[in-house]
Amino acid sequence: MKQFEGRVAVITGGASGFGKEFAKLGAGLGMKLVLADVQQDALDATVAEFRAQGTPAIGVRTDVSRAEQVQALADAAMAEFGTVNLLFNNAGVGAGGLVWENSLKDWDWVLGVNLYGVIHGVRIFTPLMLEAAARDPGYEGHIVNTASMAGLLNAPAMGVYNVSKHGVVALSESLYQDLSLVSEQIRCSVLCPYFVPTGIHQSHRNRPADLANEAPPTRSQLVSQAMSDKAVTSGKVSAADVARLTFEAIREEQFYIYSHPHALGPVQQRFEDVVGQRNPGDPFTGKPDVRAGLVAALRG
Repeated sequence: MKQFEGRVAVITGGASGFGKEFAKLGAGLGMKLVLADVQQDALDATVAEFRAQGTPAIGVRTDVSRAEQVQALADAAMAEFGTVNLLFNNAGVGAGGLVWENSLKDWDWVLGVNLYGVIHGVRIFTPLMLEAAARDPGYEGHIVNTASMAGLLNAPAMGVYNVSKHGVVALSESLYQDLSLVSEQIRCSVLCPYFVPTGIHQSHRNRPADLANEAPPTRSQLVSQAMSDKAVTSGKVSAADVARLTFEAIREEQFYIYSHPHALGPVQQRFEDVVGQRNPGDPFTGKPDVRAGLVAALRG
């Protein structure tokens, strides 16, 4: 996708983190914005901010885990602007702990947002984009699904999150292959960021009441939360940096997008383990103190 001015971008999780930075760059390139977020006050403020700058923008409160709400988002985008060129399936939440300690509500919440949110976006928006391409030979479209390095690795005490993001990577790779069979006008990418200060470590602030756990967090969940807080807030690469990398990748039709390419060593090691039929390697190789601290914290 080479042309952005006058085109329409739909962004889930658009009121904070990566989503807001995608919107800023899109607005700077002359795009029209359809922003979706589950947090109404932040969404309203963000839309008002862009409108004040002269950017055509609408906001649609959307819980991406709900298919009917993603459909309503698509309907609103089409009603307002008549087309969609760039889709960011970006909304995400975080949770951790030992994998057997995650409740059914934990799984429903994390998979609902992180995986089903992307599934709904792909299922609902891709046909609209294909229809636009069939009508207009000059149409360009691109879909960006936000996964994570956790979609390529399996860090301990992050199982529910890992599963959700592995699903996004698999879905995105499948989408890439399927699109190549039917159209030259629509491309896709998968974004796999490492630790970036986006606020995802505090995503429980928007957890629906009907998916809240009645039991208090387990020791492993508290440890995982503390680790996530530290890792996310200490990240040196900003959400704005990642947004710039993402738009460059869209221009170049690059599929895999990494915020920290130097962190791919463990990914290579994982796939070598898979191909070599070796047991999964120690994710803390070279950092035995981290592993020792985690073991001590979990065993009390």
